[in-house]
Amino acid sequence: MRILLVEDDPQLGDGLTIGLRQAGFAVDWLKDGNSADQALQSETFDFVVLDLGLPRLSGMEVLSRARRRGQNMPILILTARDATGEKVAGLDAGADDYLVKPIDLDELTARIRALTRRSAGRAEPLLIHGDLALDPAAHTVTQAGLLVELSSREFSLLQQLLENAGRVLTRTQLEQSIYGWRDEPDSNALEVHIHHLRKKLGSELIRTLRGVGYTIAK
Repeated sequence: MRILLVEDDPQLGDGLTIGLRQAGFAVDWLKDGNSADQALQSETFDFVVLDLGLPRLSGMEVLSRARRRGQNMPILILTARDATGEKVAGLDAGADDYLVKPIDLDELTARIRALTRRSAGRAEPLLIHGDLALDPAAHTVTQAGLLVELSSREFSLLQQLLENAGRVLTRTQLEQSIYGWRDEPDSNALEVHIHHLRKKLGSELIRTLRGVGYTIAK
């Protein structure tokens, strides 16, 4: 999952970036509202963690513009403003959740997982496909009850495919979901990850539609 973090505090932004990446997310960090607004117009993100008190353009305006453009990814507001009126204004502007600083990283990641489930219309925290079970919280995959060791990239790729089971995802969509700006994947990196997943989980799990993309049957 690719997350856009918009936070102008260097220490907090750096800590959240490191923590979220260690939790298995691809994270792009921006420090002002104008850059965030431009990134949201040109890039694809699965989730946004958005500070309100930003330079150049307020977080509230970034939020409002994204929703006016019809962008429906979950957006969680992260701010030091704890007045009820601020919370209500943010939620009414289109935010899906609200956390007041200082925050606990475990709570933030739990809220990200919960909002992602909700946006996908899922109540069950596990992603189940036949005898395959992926647990986003524990970052584990089991098949027929046996633990399957996956790399962080393989796990993220499998999660993206399972969350979109029945849909064909293009190479670009998959690459954008598992790589951030700091990453420079090799031209065949995605194919290598797909090959490894098939080797570990069975060759029939992931289907290739030549010239279109990849899918897991629903």
